[in-house]
Order: sequence, then structure tokens, then C-alpha cells
Amino acid sequence: MTIDSNDILNSILNSISRIDYIHSTEIPNMNLYMDQVTTLMEEGLSSTKRYDDDKILTKTMINNYTKNNLLPPPDKKKYSKEHVLVLIFIYYFKNILSIKDIETLLKPITEKYFHTDENLSMTDIYEEICSVQKSRIDSLQEELKTAFARSENSFSKVYDGDKEQLQLFSLLCDLSFDVYVKKQIIEKLLDEVHPQE
Repeated sequence: MTIDSNDILNSILNSISRIDYIHSTEIPNMNLYMDQVTTLMEEGLSSTKRYDDDKILTKTMINNYTKNNLLPPPDKKKYSKEHVLVLIFIYYFKNILSIKDIETLLKPITEKYFHTDENLSMTDIYEEICSVQKSRIDSLQEELKTAFARSENSFSKVYDGDKEQLQLFSLLCDLSFDVYVKKQIIEKLLDEVHPQE
């Protein structure tokens, strides 16, 4: 692609290197009202928004998550640090999984580690998951470079102004295919581990 493809790639690689998460130490150890939870999530995850007016989390979403057994109910209308951690997981999962799949995925975790005396806490689980994902940044950047190279080599026989658009389309299909395949793998794993009744 000749539409400043190096600039585009470098910009994306730079943004990937800055990917971060809400650290558990940034979440208060005291119970929060719903407005405080939505504000915390909005501030902590604002860098993930595509558009400024996008909402990270609303009161209606939180109520629906509780109703659909994704989130344990609050205690006297207050949400603990563990609630916030579960909400962060839901936020990331909801872009690729159904509500039912998210429930299947989270239920065994929340049943065993939410407000329990287990040796492993929800905070421990959250920090471990975030650490593992953060360690993948370099390999994600390499995968993106490879996908860019593949797209620049695609449509080599097209010589008119359509080539750049077709190469961009090729890149977006390549990246979308990865998401599609990973979604299929996740669903297959969920079906194997938690067969539907």
C-alpha cells in the first residue's frame, strides 16, 4: 500500500505498544455505588473507545449483566473491587462472545473465587491474566507487520488506483479472519468444557 503505509503501520505499532489495562491497585478497596463504578470504568478504559461519545459501561448494562448472571449481585447497591474486575472481563469479552458464552466462561471463576477465602483471589486472577496478555505485545506487533507485508504483496496484477483500496481490504480481511478463527476456537473450547444441556 502506498498510502503512507509505513506511517500507518508505525502509528498502529506505536499505539499497540501503549496498550495498558486498569491495574488492580487503581481500583479502590471499598465498595462503590453504581455511578462511581461507571466513572471508574469510563476513566480507566477510555483509551479503548473508538469514538469520544462511546460509552464503556452504563447503569443499564450493569443491571443486565447482573440479571443475566454474568455479574454477582451488589451488596446493598454497592459494588466491590471484585465486581469491577468482573466488569472489566465482561467489557473485553462482550465484543466477541455472546452473553451466554460469557456466563459459561465466568461462572466457574466467580463461583469459586468471588468473595471467598480461596488462596487465589479475583485480584490475583486478574493480574495474572493482564500480565500474560501484556507479555504478548511484541508478538502481536510482529503478527501485524506480517499481515501488512502480506497485504502489500496482494493484488500484484492490479495497476490502477484500485490497488491501494484492494490491499487495504486484504489487510482488514486478514485481521478479521484471525478474530473469526479465534472466536470459533473459544466457542469450541467452551462447548467442550461446558456442554450445553
